[in-house]
Parts: sequence; structure tokens; C-alpha cells
Amino acid sequence: MVTAVRSAWREVPPYQVRQFAVLALDEVPALAEGILREIRHEYPQLPLVPDEFGEPQALVGIRQSLEHFVAHMTSGLDGPHVHPRVFQEFGRGEGMQGRSLDALQAIYRLGVRLAWRRLAEIGQQVAIPAPAMYELAESGFEYLDGLVAESVRGYAEAAARQAGERLRLQRRLMEQLFASPGKRPRRSGVGAADGADRADGAGGVPPALAERAARIGWPLPERVAVAVLLRPAREAVAPAVAPDVLLDMECERPRMVVPEPDAPGRRELLSRAAAGWSGAIGPAVPLLDAAKSLRWAGAAVDLTERGLLPAGELLQCTEHTEALVLLPPEELIDDLTRRRLAPLDSCGPTHGRRLAETLLAWLETRGGAPEIAARLGVHPQTVRYRLRQIRELWGGEMDDPDRRFELELVLRARRLRGELS
Repeated sequence: MVTAVRSAWREVPPYQVRQFAVLALDEVPALAEGILREIRHEYPQLPLVPDEFGEPQALVGIRQSLEHFVAHMTSGLDGPHVHPRVFQEFGRGEGMQGRSLDALQAIYRLGVRLAWRRLAEIGQQVAIPAPAMYELAESGFEYLDGLVAESVRGYAEAAARQAGERLRLQRRLMEQLFASPGKRPRRSGVGAADGADRADGAGGVPPALAERAARIGWPLPERVAVAVLLRPAREAVAPAVAPDVLLDMECERPRMVVPEPDAPGRRELLSRAAAGWSGAIGPAVPLLDAAKSLRWAGAAVDLTERGLLPAGELLQCTEHTEALVLLPPEELIDDLTRRRLAPLDSCGPTHGRRLAETLLAWLETRGGAPEIAARLGVHPQTVRYRLRQIRELWGGEMDDPDRRFELELVLRARRLRGELS
């Protein structure tokens, strides 16, 4: 059997509660003014924002909170508290200004302490018993918690709105960076005829791009590298990149713009931030050539998805130059392969592959049979036999530097595709 908690406040005669409420409500306007005056004395930096009627919102909030608390006290302390919505606005204002809630909570505590001092005097005046006043004080602190919660809610809403706006501006900045120079937006309008607004700014950066970067507090770097990522899962947590790294998670393949990628320690920090993600980061380029870095990073990710480059890490395009040069232009390489390796058509698949591997080893080393044999793991005599066949198949082409270059090109491409060992 649960024993009901005894309420000292409920034992106060109704007429005394009514007396208390009447006196307290009469005091509200002057008490609110006094509380605001004291708060302004303790916190002179507190901005006084007027409402639509020109009255300070802080004064309105204090007055409403006092009135709501008195109404709560009159109806019984066990009911839910009703908090003025203006306290959400206070929290929202702190968030919009980029301040923390610490000062606001301190102000609330000061206001409650000042209000309680006067309510305690009124309680004495109408002879409210001490246990009931203690209970009223506890309810007052609960009310304070609710006011703080309202402000936290407003603060969180403002932070989310600001974060969303920053992401939107960041995406627009990235889109402009990735646009070709001829497609980058220019400022136009009154005065544009003289070309003053259309001229590039410092360092050749278009004014519109510089303005967008300034709006999100992004210092324009001299060089950037662009990364393209592959999601490890649909709901994967975004990489915890540094604040100066632009990140767009809205794309199917998320993209990053890394400023000054060759700065000491930048590569290691980026690898740790992207742990668990696959992708590629393009070469470092001047800021206005970001689209070129993006193109190479995208090409590397294409090869990763085809299994031609390693997955499970953030690849550096500059470390896979051969694959990026030889593999993406498939139609050109395939056509050149058909023409240059046509002599192998008369050989069986296995023997043709062995001849191709021997030819590639010779082209890369220009060594003798023993060196090539060691490289291929076969007997030197086998190499000599194959080299004689190769000379018969290609004839004088073997003495032409351009033909040798093309042969090495197509054979390296086949090796990158896993067709040769």
C-alpha cells in the first residue's frame, strides 16, 4: 500500500492562499521592474530587446513568469508548471548570437532569488506556515528548472537552424568552387557596366566566391585538394574533419575540400578523421582549380568501386598515378591494345599471356635473359626462347621507340587490370 505524501501547502486554508495570491499579483509589476533593475546592475551587458509593443522582452518575461507561478501556487503545487514561451526566445537569442547559456542561467537564478525574497515577506505577512513556504520554495526551484529547459530548447533550435544555414552556404560555396571558370557566378547590377564589380578580387578570386567564403568564416587558401568518399553504410556518421575542411554529406558520394593539404600533419589528421570510410583525395591544386582535383578523386573512386584500386581507406591520387592515367580512358587503351597486341592473336591464351609478361619485363628492364628470368621466376633459356618468338611476331616494331612505348603502355594497363602478373 502506497502512502500519499503529505502536502503542507494543501493544508494552508484557502482564504490565506487567496490573500497571498492577491498581494503577490499586486506586487508583480513593481517586483518585475525591481528584478530587472537588479539584473541590469549585475549584468550590464544584458541586451534589452523590445517586443512588438516596444516593451523590453526581459521585463515581459519576468512579469509573465511571476504571474504564472502565482497561478500555479493558487491551483496547487502538484500540477504541471506552465512556462512563458518568451523564455524560448531568450535561449534562441543566445544561440543566434553565438553565446553560451551560462550567463542566462545565472540571470535566472538571480531573478528567482530576488522574487523569492519578496514572496517570503508576503508569506510572513499573511501568516503562511513555514513548512508550506518551504514546499513553495521547492516548487520555485522546479519552476526555475523549467525556465532553463525552455531556454535550452530555444537555444538548440537556433543552433540547429544556424548549422543548417551554414551547411547550405557551405554547399553553395563548394558548388561554385567546382564550377568551371566560365560558369562561376559574377556580381552584376547597377554599376556593373564599368566592370568594377565583375573584376576578380585579390589573387584572382571572384568577389562572389570570396563573399560566400567570408559568410561562413572560411579563409581562402592558396591550394586545396578535393576528396570523394564512399559511404560505408547509409547512416554512417560523418567524418570528424577539422573546422576548416568543407564537407558536403548531401551527395551520394560525399565530398570534402581540404585547404592547404600539404601542411605538416594534415594528411595524418585527415586519415584519422576519415577512418572507416573509403574514397580518394585528389592532387593539391590552386584554389580556383578545385574542379580538377575533384575530377581525379572521382576517377579514383570509380576504379575503387570496380575493384581496380584498394578499398577501405582514403587513397591519395598522387600515389596511384599510373592507374589513373592508364585505366580511365578504356576505349582508347582497348583500341590501342587490339592494334599493338594483334600479333598475339595467333597464340593460345596461356602462351600469349606468357609472351606478353615476358615482353613487358623486357620493356621495363631492357635487361638480359638472366635478369628477366629472375623477375619472372623461369629459366633463362625459356626467356631466350620467348624473346626470339617476340622478335618474330613484332619484327622491326621492336626497334621503333614509339612502338615500344605504346606496347609498354597497353601491357601496363593489362597488368593493372589483373590480366598479367
